[in-house]
Amino acid sequence: MNADDTTTERLAKAVHEGPRSMPEERPLLVCKPNKVESWRIFKIMSEFVEGFDVIRRYSLAASFFGSARTASDDPFFNQASELAGRLAKKGFAVITGGSSGIMQAANKGAYDAGGASIGLNINLPDVQGYNQYLTDRFLFDHFFVRKVMLTYASEVYIYFPGGFGTLDEFFEIITLIQTKKIRKVPIILFGREYWQPLLTLIEDELFKKHANISEEDMSLYTLVDSVDEAYEYVIANVSCG
Repeated sequence: MNADDTTTERLAKAVHEGPRSMPEERPLLVCKPNKVESWRIFKIMSEFVEGFDVIRRYSLAASFFGSARTASDDPFFNQASELAGRLAKKGFAVITGGSSGIMQAANKGAYDAGGASIGLNINLPDVQGYNQYLTDRFLFDHFFVRKVMLTYASEVYIYFPGGFGTLDEFFEIITLIQTKKIRKVPIILFGREYWQPLLTLIEDELFKKHANISEEDMSLYTLVDSVDEAYEYVIANVSCG
């Protein structure tokens, strides 16, 4: 048996044992653990393998981010749904966190258009359930594994107004592109009134005052204010392969 066979067997074992070996009461990672918890390692490995199995099913995809608190009568909800539906009709799988708000809006748009609608959800102490508009789904226990999946899942990333989680995902992606850890992909910020103050801060403080970023770093994202703008930008700038 060669080394590759051994690695494959260990990985298969990890995928098999990961979900089964987790204790019912799982301690949080507040500080450095005193010992290696094998169940946690197995679970992490299984999430990576199964997560990649999900996202590789879709050759062309768009990831939507935004607040889980956005109500169904909010204009952003309707715009996210419309944009996702139009992209689904163009062959894009729509990927979200699978929960409520903007995520539900995008999944609904794709689902209603007859497209692929995927939810990559996260297991939280305050239960965050799936929305009803998914054609495929996966539940993660670890945020960092889920973020890796979201990073490699799509050919375009669309950010609607959101909170800490949305900002975290936005800065994660632009950091990976800035440092050339992943290829450059289109990043769309939807909603001028919401995003402009942050972009002004980035330009005035990070770039002009402190020179902590370069001018070209501010070209990593595109600000739009309508579904038509976003759709046309995606169609003009996104290709698969």
